[in-house]
Amino acid sequence: MKIAVMGSGGIGGYFGGRLAAAGNDVSFIARGAHLKALQENGLKIISALGDLQLDDIHATADPVEIGPVDIVLFCIKLYDVEEAAALCRPLIGEDTAVISLLNGVDAHERMAPILGAGHVVGGIARISSQISAPGVFEHKTPFAELEFSEADSQPSPRLQAFEQACAAAGIAAQISSDIEVSIWQKFVMLSSIAGVACLTRQANGVVKGDPDLLSIRGDAVREAIAVARARGVALPDDCLEKTLKMQESFPDQALPSMWFDLDAGKRMELEGLTGVIVRLGRELAVPTPVNRAIYAALKPFANGANA
Repeated sequence: MKIAVMGSGGIGGYFGGRLAAAGNDVSFIARGAHLKALQENGLKIISALGDLQLDDIHATADPVEIGPVDIVLFCIKLYDVEEAAALCRPLIGEDTAVISLLNGVDAHERMAPILGAGHVVGGIARISSQISAPGVFEHKTPFAELEFSEADSQPSPRLQAFEQACAAAGIAAQISSDIEVSIWQKFVMLSSIAGVACLTRQANGVVKGDPDLLSIRGDAVREAIAVARARGVALPDDCLEKTLKMQESFPDQALPSMWFDLDAGKRMELEGLTGVIVRLGRELAVPTPVNRAIYAALKPFANGANA
């Protein structure tokens, strides 16, 4: 398959690298020192699932050089959705699928007016992977999974072909029966983890070892679930129980990507994570006091200036 990775960070670098190693025609869109390293040194993955070094890859800052592709893996930050979607236009052919693998819940809705609803596919990535040095991706979990679906939740030839390409590359991937539910299930887990970790500047072990912090994180989860259900998302009855259990199962040293952005003084995905809960809560008349407090406390650091 011909594949373009828009946003060659931890997620795009890992999955794009695996797909390229399996013989697919993969192009990586990047910039700055990271782009230079990919062009000069290739791509390196450090992973418990197997290390990988690809010396000869195609990396560029200009999607025009790539042209239309079968699949675009859309892996940018939530605050760059509109700009990156516009950059994807040269990649779009008649049947191109742009699979959104972002952390938020509204990226595919924001992409559709720019690229056309028929090209946008909702998806999620379950993985912890980061750029540890330009051109080097460190995969930090024993799993790396993709889930995606067309808007009508029906299998399509293009996604079935991509699912098969993932399987051949050793990637656990599946076409979802209800991608909206899957996106929100990940979101209620991640938004609360990220919010509390950044508010306290602490890793998972500290939070789950302190009854007060654990209670705050649990309340943040409850608020996000309430917002989702008020919006009509059919989250399962055991969503709260499973989310809390999953959060406590994460390693003590686990930290979300937003924490690393905050620590480095970079712009954060605050608006697309905690901010969305607060905004939708107001629109739907759902109280979100914990998320409002987290959002207000982190807002001065959202653009990195004061981090």
